Amino acid sequence: MSSDPGGDVDVLLIGIDACCLPILEPLFEEDRVPTLQSIWEAGPSDELESQIPPWTASAWPSLYTGTNPGKHGVFDFLRYDGYDWGVVNADAVGEHSIWELLDHHGLESVVVNVPMTYPPDEINGAVVPGFTAPENPPCQPEGILDEIREEIGEYKVYPTPGGDADAFEEYVDSVGMRSDAFRYLADRFEPDFGFVQFQVTDTVFHQYGYEEELVAEIYEAVDREVDRILEETDPNVALLVSDHGLGKYEGEEFRLNTFLREHGYVETTRGGAGMPSWQTIREQSLRKGEEKTEREPTMLERGVATAAQFGITTRRVGRVLESVGLDEVAKRYAPAGIVKASDEQVDFAASRAYMRSRVETGVRINLEGRDPEGKVSKEEYETVREELIELLEGVEAPDGEPVFEDVARVEEYFEGPKVDRAVDVMTIPNDWNYFLSAQLRDELFAPPAEPWNHKLYGIVTATGPGIEEDADLSGAHLLDVAPTILSALGVPRSDRMDGAPLEVVPPSEEMTYPEHEEGASAAAAGEDVEDRLADLGYLE
Repeated sequence: MSSDPGGDVDVLLIGIDACCLPILEPLFEEDRVPTLQSIWEAGPSDELESQIPPWTASAWPSLYTGTNPGKHGVFDFLRYDGYDWGVVNADAVGEHSIWELLDHHGLESVVVNVPMTYPPDEINGAVVPGFTAPENPPCQPEGILDEIREEIGEYKVYPTPGGDADAFEEYVDSVGMRSDAFRYLADRFEPDFGFVQFQVTDTVFHQYGYEEELVAEIYEAVDREVDRILEETDPNVALLVSDHGLGKYEGEEFRLNTFLREHGYVETTRGGAGMPSWQTIREQSLRKGEEKTEREPTMLERGVATAAQFGITTRRVGRVLESVGLDEVAKRYAPAGIVKASDEQVDFAASRAYMRSRVETGVRINLEGRDPEGKVSKEEYETVREELIELLEGVEAPDGEPVFEDVARVEEYFEGPKVDRAVDVMTIPNDWNYFLSAQLRDELFAPPAEPWNHKLYGIVTATGPGIEEDADLSGAHLLDVAPTILSALGVPRSDRMDGAPLEVVPPSEEMTYPEHEEGASAAAAGEDVEDRLADLGYLE
């Protein structure tokens, strides 16, 4: 363990994105992560059930507010205004975070690399935003990022997208950056609450798939830094948690919009219309932090879109290239927008129902009076919902297995004033083994575009002199983390929280806090964020 000086933190929360038992257990057997293993085996530990949907942008706000998405309002990496879209940031989170509630009581926090914390809250302490922030984001207090860099050297929000050995080294290095920044701030501020998150334990799978040695190297780096953080901050209570799990999808990719097109719900168009796709944004500038979500098509893209109207599409050209062995070369070097420009897209304004984004995990009805050009009247709404539920419940994969574990009205999964931001029909994949896609293709089923992806169960474990060592964490849920942290600090938890304190600490009282004021700039994220989402497969 390191003997470097550090600042004390009373209650510590360490987030390890996508960490789960199927990933940890082989590492335990090979003695690759001794710190995590010792914590897991010595203290109260169990699986942590995530929310529906178990995706980063929505799950971390659920964890740090203790409320379901129907209350905090984030369901996806994107936020919608009619048929327009923008990348979501912290201004879209409509409930108080742990550190905001602590600030209300005069307590200080340090928060480093937590997703959905840009733009940062003005609190007692420090916030260095994580995922969905632009590179070089504004931090709290102003100027603290420059101070961090002067102290520890380079600090980047995003490592270079993967693919080669040099890029992977940046992934490993980023783990140390998070730890160095957090430990410096913990020493500088000596906060009551500290929260540091490691994202690359998820990102490595999206960028590299399951490469056993690469995953082990990432987890070894996290293990070393967890050891250093615990040693130097000496918390009374420490929780290690993940927002969801991750594993191999054994089933097929199911193209939901293709299915809805076959059944008359989806209308289509060509020429680059429709919701954002990785093809349109992959070549956009990544880390400039420009407040822009729209992009003008190039002259070549407009030409390709025109050609598509006459049936000359990139897929037709692709078949010819494949026949002469040049398809992979074309994919690598063709301007990305050209591919999207000729693809058939969902015409959202003309459709009756559609999947906007696979991350939303469901179907949106184009409702009259709610959506700008709604095609389903309010009188038809429940009938159409029932039709969709009955239709989707019957979907079977090629091997005869049901694709969906549950198809249900959205209100069966969420409750709160922001449910109307969600889809209308939830489509829960069977055992999270089927990869849902919003893309329109000729084939209804295909091998998963990303065979390693999110699962429902992460982990929770606790350590420190202030915990109940024999606490039972069975049945722990993501929504229980925030009330547990507040209880550990003896601070009243919000009566709007959906979770309850875990048994590791005595529960605090509830109180009513002022309503959270939602920010105004949620739709204005940088192009860098769009590119990151594309690189990680969250935008198709």
